[in-house]
Order: sequence, then C-alpha cells, then structure tokens
Amino acid sequence: MKSEPDCYSIDDLRNSGKPDMWEGCRNYTVRNFFRDAMNVGDLAFFYNSNSNPAGIAGLMEIVSEAYPDPTQFDPSSQYFDPKSTTENPRWLVRDVLFKRKFDRIVSLSEMRQIPALTEMQVLRKGQRLSVLPVTEDEWNLILALPGI
Repeated sequence: MKSEPDCYSIDDLRNSGKPDMWEGCRNYTVRNFFRDAMNVGDLAFFYNSNSNPAGIAGLMEIVSEAYPDPTQFDPSSQYFDPKSTTENPRWLVRDVLFKRKFDRIVSLSEMRQIPALTEMQVLRKGQRLSVLPVTEDEWNLILALPGI
C-alpha cells in the first residue's frame, strides 16, 4: 500500500498509536482490492512513493472490514466525489495498524535487482495503483532481505 511520506508516512501511522483509516483511493481496481482481496489480520507493506528512495518502509496490519470512505461525502475534502451517495458509495477504505518500521527502506531499485521479484506488480512498467497484491513468495523474499 503506497503513500507519499510528505502526506502520510509510516511514522505518522506509528505515532498515531491506534488504527488509522487508509483513505482517498479513487481507483476502481483499488476499491475492489479493499473489498475483495484483503482480510482482517492480513499484513501489508507500507510503501513510500514519490520519495528518495521510493520503497518499502515497513509493515502494517489490516484491522477492519472495508467500509465507505467518509471523505467522498465531504465537500471540503480533496477526496470529495459528488457522484457518490451514502446509499450507493463508490469508494471504500480499510483501517490499518502500525506493526513495524524497517531499519532501512527496501528501495524500488534494490527490488528490481532481485531476479525472483521481476514479476512483482509494483515493479511493472506503468504501474500506478496505490494498492497492489504481493505473492507469498515475494513477501517472504522481501522479509528475508538483510538489514530490514
């Protein structure tokens, strides 16, 4: 799950000391991942995008079922969607909880150098989604890297 650290960082999640809403995703594929591909108790990588270096900063846990993103109904929010209604919400969120900050960023360039990760979705050219699935093998390989 990607976030720009100047907007919301793994330290922001850690410092909240409680579950936090992962809001603002406005892509139907991501909405479907929130709805269908996650379960309470799943772990997720916290990925820093648009940073130097871009990469995986740590781990968080999915701690809620999917529910309507309240920002879609708030006209003062940058995530407001006038086409979304409370009766038929378009966008979903999940709550996440900080689990661990890595000792170092597992950078995008480092992941690209690992042959076993060549099919990892975040490494695919043109991939811009803020939430992407990770296979069990990819997960295990990243967690086994030295120094994290």
